[in-house]
Amino acid sequence: MDTNLIKSKFEKLGARAKIRPLVRSPWRPAPGPVVIDVQRDRHGEFFDIQTDDAADVDVLDVQSKDRHLLLMVRQPNQHPGLPATKEKFLCGHDERHWFVAGVPEKAPVSNVVTAKEALKPDLVRAREQGKRGKHQKRLRRKTDVFIRQGEWFFIPAPDVQVQNWRILPHEPIRRGRGKPHMCEELYRHGGTTVYVCRQHPNGLTMMEYRKLLKANPDAINWAWRTMVRDPVVYVRGKITHPDHATIRLNGWHRVEMNTENRATASVAFLD
Repeated sequence: MDTNLIKSKFEKLGARAKIRPLVRSPWRPAPGPVVIDVQRDRHGEFFDIQTDDAADVDVLDVQSKDRHLLLMVRQPNQHPGLPATKEKFLCGHDERHWFVAGVPEKAPVSNVVTAKEALKPDLVRAREQGKRGKHQKRLRRKTDVFIRQGEWFFIPAPDVQVQNWRILPHEPIRRGRGKPHMCEELYRHGGTTVYVCRQHPNGLTMMEYRKLLKANPDAINWAWRTMVRDPVVYVRGKITHPDHATIRLNGWHRVEMNTENRATASVAFLD
């Protein structure tokens, strides 16, 4: 792995990258051979790339004007005779900050454009099928199919039937440890009730929660709260987030998260 070459490719985006050995902690186990995060120091934001000795990191594509690149991590397969495992990450700038997103391993991704397409929800791709026009326009934050804010896609749903008494005002939607996006009005149905705390940001089901308390009774003091995992959600009105420009949705829109949750290092949609 040529660390200087990797750093130079991040510099083409106007970004800094620090590459260092993987830090392992019993309190926060690493999800794989590499951890990529956006951190901040006195010079501003930078990409913190931690890898173990067996991992090989390479940049597959750089789009300087778009300020995005596609990173790939190879690791020898634990089963002899099988091909190496590959994980891909889209790194770039979105509105105000740098970000990193895991790309689903099963998606046929070779460059930044195909990575962005792979991160679109199934419902978005289904509605885009057969549409004409420049392909590049589909990657904008607002199209005739969706409006995007960060990892969330809002898809017009004019025919949805909503029970007014179930509309929730000023309700958050969030993904794992991320900052919540606040919705002026939200309506949901379905999903699984989970118990969420700092130690378990993606939530535990009732059975998992009880099993944990049986093994560690002190865990009951971990400031738990109940949330709903993977519900069907509709929102309208203002959607705000400190890292993104406010959007205003006229009428109900279905909420879909990007497909990063299909990558190895996945997180849950919590409402």
